[in-house]
Amino acid sequence: MEQIPLAAQKREVLGRKVKTLRKQGLLPAHVYGHKIETIHIQVKAADFKKVFGQAGETGIVELQIDSAKHPVLIRNVQIHPVTDELLHVDFYQVNLSEKVKVNVPLEITGEAPAEQKKVGLLLTPVSEIEIEALPTDLPESIEVNVSKLENIGDEIRVKDLSIDKSKVEVLVDEELVIASIGELVTREQQELEAQMEAEAAEAQAEAPAGEGVTAEGEEKAEGEAAEAAPSEGEDKEQKTEEKPKEEKKEE
Repeated sequence: MEQIPLAAQKREVLGRKVKTLRKQGLLPAHVYGHKIETIHIQVKAADFKKVFGQAGETGIVELQIDSAKHPVLIRNVQIHPVTDELLHVDFYQVNLSEKVKVNVPLEITGEAPAEQKKVGLLLTPVSEIEIEALPTDLPESIEVNVSKLENIGDEIRVKDLSIDKSKVEVLVDEELVIASIGELVTREQQELEAQMEAEAAEAQAEAPAGEGVTAEGEEKAEGEAAEAAPSEGEDKEQKTEEKPKEEKKEE
């Protein structure tokens, strides 16, 4: 497997001060691994995005720090949940002669005849599986060809995958189902569910206040209460404000 080059520099900015690096287009990172001390580094965020797009988490990256080159795998990419900004990344240094354990993504290929003919629904409950191999033998992904799934109940298990077991050891149960054809929701089922929902809504509307609240309503109310709930300090303030009102009423 070809190693993808990526330049990096040792980093002296640590802790919360790394925000200044991100403003400069730099991504804070660590290099760690077996029998090596952790190295604090920084890489250009734009360069990392390109390399990550090529290597993913299974491709070997040739990380150059000063004059030294480190074969690494990309691990723990942290992304801001709102802005999608890259926050931090770890690089795991590997020994090319020692096996490593990684999760490899499953790639669905082909089209299931059962889904095309609207006989059933394609279900893919597993998106990746754990394997062990030498770094140079790690596949970028493992193909799952669903073109033979024609009927409800047809399925593909881990043991059915095309994997070179002389180089790659699968670390999950070979009987694990990774793709299958399930039943479609029939029109009768949809109508029955709609009728049950309508009856539940009608019963709730007719029930006295405080009764007949559905589970869905309880969840919604709980979520709204959680969002609107005051902090401990605010709650104390509210109680303090309410107390004089009670005293005034007694007068």
